[in-house]
Amino acid sequence: MEQIVLKPEILGFYKQLPITNTLLVSWVAMIILIIVSAVATWRIKTIPSGLQNFLEMIVEFGYKTVEDLSGSKRAKVFFPIVMTFFLLIVTSNWLGLLPGFGTIKYGGEPLLRSINSDLNMTLSLALLSAVMTHFFAIYYLGLSNYLKRWFSLQFFPVFLFVGILEIVSEFTKIVSLSFRLFGNIFAGEVVLSTVASIFAFVVPLPFYFLEIIVGFVQAAVFMMLTLVFMVLLSEKHATEEQR
Repeated sequence: MEQIVLKPEILGFYKQLPITNTLLVSWVAMIILIIVSAVATWRIKTIPSGLQNFLEMIVEFGYKTVEDLSGSKRAKVFFPIVMTFFLLIVTSNWLGLLPGFGTIKYGGEPLLRSINSDLNMTLSLALLSAVMTHFFAIYYLGLSNYLKRWFSLQFFPVFLFVGILEIVSEFTKIVSLSFRLFGNIFAGEVVLSTVASIFAFVVPLPFYFLEIIVGFVQAAVFMMLTLVFMVLLSEKHATEEQR
């Protein structure tokens, strides 16, 4: 059984930038998404069919879900962001199940590795999610109301203490988002590698089907949690607008 390490393997360097196997796969995932979207929208038909119809179904379902949670006005802003998270994560997760991941070598190191088995990637996604969440909170609430959410002199020091707890909870959200995605994908990679090293045929198939489901669920969870955080932090202004 091959040893699976937490740290992504470095394949080479571009000037001072290390090129890791997870970084390489992230480029592949982005290229796939760009090509698929370009092909699907190359000649848009009034009555969609094929790839266009399939992607429109995904987009329509995703938009309806976002709209139900955030309202029609905020859905137009939140949807492109959370849907991008979902598509990138699910594509990356499923790419990691293809033959060759972890087995094809380059310079003695695995050439391909699932990007979400790299904590750097999941932490980057979680930080981006948090930054966008607070950006929209300031946009919808205004800077003054946003700051009052964290710091208030009313009922001092109770509200101040509550504000500090809220700030701590924001950091725990980042940890939760990043480690949940990383832990599930990395654990799946370990299980698949272990089973495949013992049983070459048939037996690993149920585990692959399970990881297909896990990859989808983790992408959906990341998307929905990001959406919920955005909705909750920008709730006050949006409620006033809908009235």
